[in-house]
Amino acid sequence: MTGRGVRPTLGEIQATVRHELREVEVELRRIVDDDSPLIAAVSGHLMGMKGKLLRPTLVLLANAIDERPSGAATTLAAILELIHVATLVHDDAVDHSVLRRGMPTLNSLLGHQISVIAGDFLYLRALKELARLGNVEALRIITDASDEMTRGELTQLTRDEPFSVSEEDYERWIEAKTASLFRAACELGALAGAPEYRAQLARYGLKLGMAFQIADDLLDYTAEQAVTGKPSGLDLRERKMTLPLIAALRSMSSADRSRVEALFSTESPTDAEIHAVIGIVADAGGLEYARRRGADYAMQAEAALGELPDTPVRAALADTISYVTERSR
Repeated sequence: MTGRGVRPTLGEIQATVRHELREVEVELRRIVDDDSPLIAAVSGHLMGMKGKLLRPTLVLLANAIDERPSGAATTLAAILELIHVATLVHDDAVDHSVLRRGMPTLNSLLGHQISVIAGDFLYLRALKELARLGNVEALRIITDASDEMTRGELTQLTRDEPFSVSEEDYERWIEAKTASLFRAACELGALAGAPEYRAQLARYGLKLGMAFQIADDLLDYTAEQAVTGKPSGLDLRERKMTLPLIAALRSMSSADRSRVEALFSTESPTDAEIHAVIGIVADAGGLEYARRRGADYAMQAEAALGELPDTPVRAALADTISYVTERSR
């Protein structure tokens, strides 16, 4: 997709909108600023969780697709990132996670209650900023995505029988929990600066988000931890059904399936048990199948770009597809 034969870095992709990304960081600090020492401390910690700003980058790139960008996009990008960070805070509270991107989670530092309320605070500050802008259509895009994410999370959490999860269930969940926010990012950017391309950019964002989540789930089976040199298998430890395992279950032997079911019944599986199941999933073709499905969504995202102006920004959006999908290789 890049034509360069090497995977583009996110820094290279962001070079087109580097100045605007600095403005997004300024906007983030402004929106969460508060006189309360506790809120200021919590906000400071949460701003450290903002990560690589991939979703704000999509807002800014979509906004500049026809090379007539609008300054309003930086505020919308900051609002979207606050929504994203709020979901991470709530996820950490639900999962009782102690680390996020190598940092202690708010949940581990200040407890479950403050963590939940802090996520609410970020979400409400984002909505307050949208109200200040008076942009009803942007509010609709944000609240539609938030509604999808919440319903997807609730549906997944209330599924009692993990081995009854189908590929269709999985795809509905990742569309709701991940791809909806990618779609919103691209739609917000188009709304601010290129409304005539809103439908195409929304479709691109949705398909990119699907490819992103499949690649993320593959990483849990393939990426090596710095200390052990082995995949973390965190999804397996948390008994999460993702596409590699769902696909593998269709062709693995009854003996291997019994080992997987035994793992899911174990309160604290050992590293050896986790890595044995990772091997079973790989041998049954689960990893390869997930790669193919991720590639399918990447092609659909690329097809959506074919309807956009041939500009450096479109090239950056194409590079984003490669960046997202090739993380799992």
